[in-house]
Parts: sequence; structure tokens; C-alpha cells
Amino acid sequence: MVSVDRSVPTDGTDMPDVTDGPVFDMEAAAAALKAHTKAIRKKRYQPSQLDRYRGELLQLHQAGVTAAELQRWLRAKKVKVVWSTVRRWLQKNA
Repeated sequence: MVSVDRSVPTDGTDMPDVTDGPVFDMEAAAAALKAHTKAIRKKRYQPSQLDRYRGELLQLHQAGVTAAELQRWLRAKKVKVVWSTVRRWLQKNA
């Protein structure tokens, strides 16, 4: 037979309350972090050079013209860009 020590209360009244300290507000912390991220996020200060030729670039791309060919077309229009810039612009806009 197992003996039970009846001198120790088992109803949990002797346990310290874990809510005695400052309460963690998850929603407030998440909102503060998101506000900080928005404040430090780098802004794009000027539009792309390629935005001026948006219609033509998209039509040529749909016709099967590659980014390198579009770069040459833009050079003929006195727009100096690298083909990788044209490719990234197409990925975002096409």
C-alpha cells in the first residue's frame, strides 16, 4: 500500500502565480515590429527607365523577343540598360 503525505496541499494553492510579472502582449509586439520594418524599408525614389517604354516592351516580349534583343532595341532609343535589368523588369511587369 502506498502512503500519501497529506500535509502538502494538492489543490495548487502553493504554486506561484505565473501571471504576477508583466504580461506579454503578442499583438502589440507584432504591430510594433511591423511598424519598425515599414519605417526602415528602403523606398524606391524614381521610376524605372523602362517604364516609359512599357507598352512597346510588353508587346515585343509577347511576340517572342528576348531580353537581350529588347536591350538592343532600347539602346537604339538611347536607353542604356543591362540585359539583366530588362529581364528583371519583364519578370515584374510581364
